[in-house]
Amino acid sequence: MATQDELKKQVGYKAVDDYVTSDMVVGLGTGSTAYFAVERLGQLLTDGTLKNIVAIPTSERTREQALSLNIPLVTLDTHSVLDVAIDGADAVDPQFNLVKGGGGALLREKMVEVCAKKFVVIVDDSKMCDGLGPSFPVPVEITPFCHEHTRKLIEGLPQCAGCKAVLRMGSSSNNQNDGDEIAVTDNGNYIVDLVFEKVIGDSPALASALKNTVGVVDHGIFAGMTTVVIIAGKDGVEVKVA
Repeated sequence: MATQDELKKQVGYKAVDDYVTSDMVVGLGTGSTAYFAVERLGQLLTDGTLKNIVAIPTSERTREQALSLNIPLVTLDTHSVLDVAIDGADAVDPQFNLVKGGGGALLREKMVEVCAKKFVVIVDDSKMCDGLGPSFPVPVEITPFCHEHTRKLIEGLPQCAGCKAVLRMGSSSNNQNDGDEIAVTDNGNYIVDLVFEKVIGDSPALASALKNTVGVVDHGIFAGMTTVVIIAGKDGVEVKVA
């Protein structure tokens, strides 16, 4: 049976093989699954299979990986329309709404991926769920200024009823409490993880309520953005079109 890393590699490589062609602007995701898509893009540029590609990374660590593979990088300032973006997800519901941001890069991920003509989501089957909420906490990026005030505002939203808003500590690249210092994102902000015991009844409504909360920069609900989900499981790779 394939290990979880082998499953991640299968979908990462397939996403690039099936959805990236020469002369494209490509969004590069962040995380342990997206890592393999970046790796594959570097391979195909090196061997000449792909030519004239430029890419936009969604985090500092993805930027460093891409540079190490000699992938030409640009920014949204010069390339505000992408042909395709490829990234993982922490949870995927039946309507292809996502929770992202377990790795702390949700703001840059959303800024880049919302600009893509196609958004290819790559996951192993453990990330598929019946509804967002219980399977993975929803990250919310907030300003450091009066962060405890903002955390309380979020926890008090009607759409967050029953959830616990937990300030991320230690490393920003995971939601484990692995340090005594407040986690800081690439953008200098903090993250609050919303822990739900029950399925979120209306994910787009929660997304809107969070976005309208002053002090919130953005959140990890990616609703209505997915083009296709590539899912690796013990029985092979499955492709679901949104």
